[in-house]
Order: sequence, then structure tokens, then C-alpha cells
Amino acid sequence: MMILVAGPYRSGTNDDPALMAENLHRLEAVILALFRAGYLPMIGEWVALPLWHLAGGQTPGDAAWQEILYPVAHHLLDRCDAILRLPGESKGADEDVRLATERGLPVYHRLDDVPGIS
Repeated sequence: MMILVAGPYRSGTNDDPALMAENLHRLEAVILALFRAGYLPMIGEWVALPLWHLAGGQTPGDAAWQEILYPVAHHLLDRCDAILRLPGESKGADEDVRLATERGLPVYHRLDDVPGIS
């Protein structure tokens, strides 16, 4: 089962690269536990950021960002079996949850809520 890990990445950072990196680190902090429980964890930024750079992206929120970041997460949701929504304000993660719910996918709000995690 593939689980999309969603939460703040750009939100609340004022586009500060160091703060964005901290947010990505917080998303990544749960992936080993998911993997060890038998899941394949996925974070949208892992796919989107290299594409954004290849598309010539320069600044978070630029045209390439708009073209790539949220659409990648939406495409990943087509292939994921569930979503783990980590705490923190994030319009993108909230939209991921909305789409997952609409598609009937389980939405977990705490790592401990994911089956097999204890």
C-alpha cells in the first residue's frame, strides 16, 4: 500500500528555503516507520521539485511551480491507497485530503492511526 504523506511544505515559510527544508524534513520524519510497517511512503515534493527545476522554476509560486507542484500531488493520489496528513496549516495538504476523501481513500491524521504502526 502506498501512502502519500502530506503536510506543510511552503506554508508559513515566507518562501525561506531553510524553513521549507525543515518542513520537508518533518514530512520525511515518518517515512521509515511507514516503510517498516510494510507501506511505500510517498511525498509529492520528491517528484515535483526535480520537475520544477527542470522546467526552469526559480521562485516558489512561479509559473513552473503552479504547473507542477499541486498537479503532481493530485496525480500521485491516483496511485496512492491512503494519505497521512501531518499537522500544520497547508492549503495544498488540505486539498490533498479533500481529493482523497472524495476518492474514498483512508485519511490518517496521526502516524499511530495507520494500521500496523504502534
